[in-house]
Amino acid sequence: MGTRRKSRELVLQMLFQADMGKQTPELVRKTFWAERTNVEDEVRGFADDLFRLASDRLVEIDGLIGKHTQHWRMDRMATVDRNVLRGAVAEFLGYPATPHAVVINEALEIARKFSTPESVQFINGVLDSVGKEVGP
Repeated sequence: MGTRRKSRELVLQMLFQADMGKQTPELVRKTFWAERTNVEDEVRGFADDLFRLASDRLVEIDGLIGKHTQHWRMDRMATVDRNVLRGAVAEFLGYPATPHAVVINEALEIARKFSTPESVQFINGVLDSVGKEVGP
């Protein structure tokens, strides 16, 4: 597994922890990394950056996702799916040089690992639509 994939999976876990535990980003970072002392610096750096982006721009990110999900409120989505979407949209916004196809493919691979087969299609559709709005 590549460095960025590892980072993206860690971001999903951090976002999930913040979401389910109703924890602040600072508390998540403190407790999350305390248990993961053997993570490579490059993996941790990208994960921290992406998590910070997703946390700082959560309202904007959730607005974009909500705009592109017909008949789905954020609080009704599966927690894993919601946070896979948040991480990918954060990457769209914060790393515009990364091709959207790469971000979407990575999100789909993570969804295949942590979510359901039906979720993969849902996530693909939402990210494709959001990606078109935010541009290349």
